[in-house]
Amino acid sequence: MVQVANKTWWRTPTINRRDWQWEDDHHATQNGEWWQNAVIYQISPWSFFDTNGDGQGDLNGVVEKLDYIISLGVDAIWLTPIYESPMDDLGYDITDMRAIGDEFGTMEDFQCLLDIAHTMKLKVIIDQVWNHTSNQHPWFQASRSSRDNAKADWYVWADPKPDGSPPNNWLSSFTGECAWEWEPQREQYYLYSFLKSQPDLNWHNDDVLDAILERATFWLDRGVDGLRIDAVNFFLHDPQLRDNPQRPEDADLPDGVPKGNPLNKQVLKYSFNRPETLERIRPIRELVNQYPGVVTLGETTLCEDSIELAGQYTRGCDRLHLAYHSGLLVDQPMTAELMRGMLRKVTNCFPDGGTCWIVGNHDYGRLHCRWTGKDANGNPYPEAFYHMMVALLLSLPGAFCLWQGDELGLPIADIPGDIAPDEIKDPFGQALYPDVVGRDGSRTPMPWTSQPPCGGFTAGEKPWLPIPDEHLERSVQAQHCDASSLLNTWRRMLHWRKNQPAIEAGHLDLLETKDTILAFSRYYAEQHILCIFNMGDKPAHYSLSEFSDYQVVSHLNFDFSLDGDEVVLPAYGVFFASMARDLESE
Repeated sequence: MVQVANKTWWRTPTINRRDWQWEDDHHATQNGEWWQNAVIYQISPWSFFDTNGDGQGDLNGVVEKLDYIISLGVDAIWLTPIYESPMDDLGYDITDMRAIGDEFGTMEDFQCLLDIAHTMKLKVIIDQVWNHTSNQHPWFQASRSSRDNAKADWYVWADPKPDGSPPNNWLSSFTGECAWEWEPQREQYYLYSFLKSQPDLNWHNDDVLDAILERATFWLDRGVDGLRIDAVNFFLHDPQLRDNPQRPEDADLPDGVPKGNPLNKQVLKYSFNRPETLERIRPIRELVNQYPGVVTLGETTLCEDSIELAGQYTRGCDRLHLAYHSGLLVDQPMTAELMRGMLRKVTNCFPDGGTCWIVGNHDYGRLHCRWTGKDANGNPYPEAFYHMMVALLLSLPGAFCLWQGDELGLPIADIPGDIAPDEIKDPFGQALYPDVVGRDGSRTPMPWTSQPPCGGFTAGEKPWLPIPDEHLERSVQAQHCDASSLLNTWRRMLHWRKNQPAIEAGHLDLLETKDTILAFSRYYAEQHILCIFNMGDKPAHYSLSEFSDYQVVSHLNFDFSLDGDEVVLPAYGVFFASMARDLESE
């Protein structure tokens, strides 16, 4: 095991990535912007750090922990919604898109966070929820009041069938129930893709788009570096309100939909995932283009094929800059074969770049419980597997979103095992429990220390969700001084990555391998890096005979040995080597 000689890893110099230019015709060209291959640390301020003792995190808590975030070596933070909201859905039900919710602080607190983050050369991306609002939003209150007011057509309204039933068979993505709710004042149904308290905006209406762009401009003028756009593939619905087809029993399930969700019974064709949405989002890109260096990051999940769809949303220069997909959120063991197929598909679907990888987030659980948590033989993954996955994930082309706490290896908390079922906070879990346990288990507060019951998250008596003992054991405090901890593996890889143009911005070539070995090379200009991973639970080897002049990267704390012209990797081993690239021979 190679030990870290210099603990002051945060002083590693960085390269100005804006100066990099693509060298090859087959590379995507996006002018070397910072976001192309950024590592984005996703924060739910509600669960990050509480500064006022009320058991809920706040914006000042993010400010307090900026030193920790910088120590990770990430490029940007993404804040989940911080706006005025009844908090039916962790803030994704908004009543004012231009006001900070009292729970989080003030606009001055946000501006302080933004200014200090920029001083520390950290980008700030904010969530934008444009598919729907809260049913308490003034727009909806006006729209529901009559059929002839100024905002009557700002939401999706429809008459009942002759028998009084809903207009069609569309289902809520959260509850799996009918996606239509009766409104007695209008004597019509309104559409909700998620909760009844989250009515869908009518994106076929130009006035709605104009209002959304006004709100985006408000935040762009304040100096944010990016807009994460929630549920972008939900924006448009079929104007004819046609029924979704029933899914054949032998058909594949849609991406990102849990097995127990009734939504799986339908082909998601008419209620959302409409192809005309690609044209409708052009004004968003046109607006953001007026703010150099600002990125749009779209969420494209809950669809038939999220990799293919995300690729469509980023193709060309008039759609989104980045889109994340649920390609890695598969419910099967992670293998070299699976990863090879994933890389081939992403390469084909993102010819212009723009891919963004996620493994855990506020909706999809935690990295440490991904891929069934068991290998192909049914054995639980050892800690070495997750160290290997850090190296692999941070070697992939494209951007990557890291969910708070995943750098600590937190497992999903046993919610509602640690609380009574009637204390479940997540509306998704409330609706589908016990078939679907919901998202509370991946939203529990960050454990900063190992002291129960609050783990340094709050000085109050009780955090808004319980912090399990197994999380306290993996706290920041517990891992910070351990060079071999998962936290420090993330730190080492992230800081090393910043100085490797081939990893951050280079082309990827998959190499021929067998069995459990995954190997590829990343190259950019004169730098060429060989990346080899043993994704199996037995030792494996790979021949280096075709690589004549290489330098082993030995300071990243991964086990390997060299036997002649072969590298021998233990179970879940990792090997990197740097080579000079001969441009004249290509």
